[in-house]
Amino acid sequence: MPDHRIYGTPFAKVYPMYVQKAERKQRTKEDVDRIICWLTGYTPAGLAEQLAAGTDMEAFFAQAPAMHPNSALITGVVCGVRVEEVEDPRMRNIRRLDKLIDELAKGKALDKILRPGP
Repeated sequence: MPDHRIYGTPFAKVYPMYVQKAERKQRTKEDVDRIICWLTGYTPAGLAEQLAAGTDMEAFFAQAPAMHPNSALITGVVCGVRVEEVEDPRMRNIRRLDKLIDELAKGKALDKILRPGP
């Protein structure tokens, strides 16, 4: 079976949609950046480099400095799919980010979104 087309989509093409979704709900680009950096381990400068380089979604997550250890605590449904049940780790990371942005857009506090440890 061929890979999902989202893997080859440039992250820079998806990123503005994350920002727009947040801004429609009176959240900020900085909130989105903080979530992305928390999840992936990128610094703000590293995130900017990835956006400028046109890195695709698969490489963006594959090259992430360190996926946050608490990312396994991200559960729930996004786009009709239960995040914790996604088998492909590439797609699971994409869905985790989608879920975090959804929570941001729904007004959840950043300290809750960034999954403090148990």
